[in-house]
Amino acid sequence: MSAQDGADRLMRIAVIVVNYGTAALSIKAVQSVLARQHGNRSVCVHVVDNASPGADAAALSRAHKENGWGDAVTLWLETENHGFGRGNNVALDVLRGQETPPDAVFLLNPDAQLENDAIDILARALEANPKAAAAGSQVCRPDGTPVTAAFRFPGPINEVVRITNLSVLWRLARPRLAYLPPEHPAGPVDWVSGSSVMFRFAALQKTGFFDPGFFLYYEEVDLMRRLGRAGWGVLFVPQAQVLHEEGSATGLLKRQEGRQRDPAYMYQSWAHYFERAYGRAGALAIAASMWGAACVNVLHRRLRGHEPSLPSHFFADHWRYVLRPLLWRGAAQR
Repeated sequence: MSAQDGADRLMRIAVIVVNYGTAALSIKAVQSVLARQHGNRSVCVHVVDNASPGADAAALSRAHKENGWGDAVTLWLETENHGFGRGNNVALDVLRGQETPPDAVFLLNPDAQLENDAIDILARALEANPKAAAAGSQVCRPDGTPVTAAFRFPGPINEVVRITNLSVLWRLARPRLAYLPPEHPAGPVDWVSGSSVMFRFAALQKTGFFDPGFFLYYEEVDLMRRLGRAGWGVLFVPQAQVLHEEGSATGLLKRQEGRQRDPAYMYQSWAHYFERAYGRAGALAIAASMWGAACVNVLHRRLRGHEPSLPSHFFADHWRYVLRPLLWRGAAQR
């Protein structure tokens, strides 16, 4: 759709919320969408429950009835936990099969809520920039403090600095790191936070939806990398505001309290992304360099009388879920 088309006809938006164990937050997220007019756009909501434990499916069904959501909200109560990307694909596949698919889809985390007319603001950004396939909002903590929501694609330097975790390296490598500052200005970026992002549906249909090889983490980075390689742009639009209770949906904040063990899928998603982006040999080289960085982390922290800042069982898990699979696939291919 051209910018002129956008001026003649407003984009029709489908909102997707993927829930897992956060029914109360998902209901608030849906309500924050339904409470706004979105510039008089046609907006529908799809809530995908990823086979949540407990009574989430019943709570969502009850909220649908008690709040009178009607045709404005469609529930997809799954019997399998698909993860983030494949969970979104459940709704995306249905939308693709419709006689008139939406012009754009807006992905909203279950632990996020619209703070302003973010959907209308992001849609207007896409309407005004026909070569952009995605537009992401500013993400803020519940107290209104902005957090990083725009990024460069991660590369070898970023991963070594992240694992080494030395302040001097963070400062020296800042221009090459993936994390852009929270106050980054509006404009083109490599990728934006998947917690609040709008995609042009036609671009997704051409490039493909989320790679089902990811369970959680890196799936939106990979999708925007593929869009970029296909010639599409990604916009950061900080005028659009979303509040995010970061980590509530994944439990990440709990894992950050002390040296907790990261789940296997974090390592597996890392390996899958870097193999797709850099090839198997490149992913192996980066993964190997991270072991050296991890050793520096341990030595430096121990000398200062502190525990390493690595996840618990890092070396064993990194070998099991990253290095060994990459090496095994390479040996199997010879």
